[in-house]
Amino acid sequence: MPEQNGNKTPETPEKNRNWLAETLAMDNESRRKTLFVALVLCLVCSIIVASAAVLLRPIQNANQALDRKRNILEVAGLMEPGRSVDELFKKIETRIVDLASGTYTDAVDPNTYDARKAAKDPALSDPIPQSEDIASIKTRADYMPVYLVKDGDVVKTVILPVSGYGLWSTLYGFLALDSDGNTVQGLKFYEHAETPGLGGEVDNPRWRNLWPGKKIYDAEQKPLIEVVKGSVDPQSTNAEYKVDGLAGATLTSRGVTNMLRFWLGEQGYAPYLARLREGSL
Repeated sequence: MPEQNGNKTPETPEKNRNWLAETLAMDNESRRKTLFVALVLCLVCSIIVASAAVLLRPIQNANQALDRKRNILEVAGLMEPGRSVDELFKKIETRIVDLASGTYTDAVDPNTYDARKAAKDPALSDPIPQSEDIASIKTRADYMPVYLVKDGDVVKTVILPVSGYGLWSTLYGFLALDSDGNTVQGLKFYEHAETPGLGGEVDNPRWRNLWPGKKIYDAEQKPLIEVVKGSVDPQSTNAEYKVDGLAGATLTSRGVTNMLRFWLGEQGYAPYLARLREGSL
């Protein structure tokens, strides 16, 4: 029956099949066929990629957790060739610190808590006043994990997550301190996008080897640790607080200084480290 009042007759499955057959029968140089094949290919690829992302997510999460453990063990000097990372990580105790009070808390589960996600959650973080945000991270999670190496009940090493902006990216790493909460055992970055050969030298073992033994706080408990421009003169004032700069990477060097001074200051781990030194945890 003809259309009435300008309404279109719904396309039938047979008509759709005819359109598909007609399209596939076209010459390969046809614009319509080219666009159709490209659309189908994009659709199939997107389905494959999405499915792979969902199926591989548990494996990716497991690999990220394993990489985090490996980096913590490395900065603490506990990696052993031929030993399982999971086995070695049994020497590490993970605790959650309430940064405001500097005390341990059970408010979140240390096995599942993600401080980077928490920093983006208004319920679990606080904005940092611009005048105090020397690390350029904008917000800070209320709770942070710390990793402890113990001898019985005595803490021998504490490993602290740190982050801050360099030249091109936010650097994420771990700082290991002696039980005095003031002497560096090591510093290691596991994620950044700094310039290879310049700021990217934060990964260089030779530069990392300059950190052990450096001091953090002065007599007034102010963080003085600093990456200087050029080389440190061992005879200079406060040389124990200074580390050689990264050649050609002034802004990355400054970023590392600002990052450490922020996280070791009152907005960061300073209240916790004070309690650690006092033995009041």
